[in-house]
Amino acid sequence: MPLSEHEQRLLDQIERALYAEDPKFATTVRSTDLRTHMRRRIIRMGVLFVVGFVAMLVGVIIATVWISVLGFGIALVAMLLGANAYKRMNGGPALRSVDGPPRSSRSPRKSKSSSKAEGSAKDRLEERWRKRWEERGGPQ
Repeated sequence: MPLSEHEQRLLDQIERALYAEDPKFATTVRSTDLRTHMRRRIIRMGVLFVVGFVAMLVGVIIATVWISVLGFGIALVAMLLGANAYKRMNGGPALRSVDGPPRSSRSPRKSKSSSKAEGSAKDRLEERWRKRWEERGGPQ
């Protein structure tokens, strides 16, 4: 949803006040882009993955199950967060917010034939589901 003229003027006024109050901070914020943040996050998640993996191995070596499970959990979460950061950095499909469109401004382009094929596959699956549902008697 675009900002109204009044909201846009207020935002511009806040931005000018920020530049006047702390120009060094404003320059730093403006010069840092999403890719820089995502690269840092990927590196952090890589380190966290290694820590989790080592904890998992240590738990196996000293035969302590809870350390192994904790290490596996840490490694798994780090891998998933790192993969999500990598997708966002490269313009892949980003996570959707609850009340809005995807956060990524890029959208993958699809040809008309691929969208038709997906639509027809979806239709076939829905038709199969409906037939099975009716064969079993539907809702009781």
